[in-house]
Order: sequence, then structure tokens, then C-alpha cells
Amino acid sequence: MLIIPVKDGENIDRALKRYKRKTRNTKLINQLRENKHFTKKSVKRRKQIEKACYKQHLQDQENQ
Repeated sequence: MLIIPVKDGENIDRALKRYKRKTRNTKLINQLRENKHFTKKSVKRRKQIEKACYKQHLQDQENQ
């Protein structure tokens, strides 16, 4: 559970912005979305490998 202390006289929009930043940093929403549907371990692993290949490709292009 996230706790966002709001100071006296602080704008509510600013507090909401801090809350959104904290939730994004904890990756809470991504976990909830992942748990919505079951994905097999083989599919997860395949996606991880594809992502790693893509990152490696970008890194190789940058180094050339």
C-alpha cells in the first residue's frame, strides 16, 4: 500500500502526480495487468528472449 503524505496548503494535483509516479515506479499496474490473463511459462520465456534480442540489436546498431 502506498502512502502519500500531503502537506498543508499543497495542491491536490501535485499530490496526485506524486502518487502516479510512485505507482509507476513500483510497477504495480503492470503486475495487475499481467495477472488478468494466464500466460504459459513457455510464452513468457519466448517474449523475454524476443525482447533481449531486440535490445541487443539496438545496442549493436548504436556501437557501429
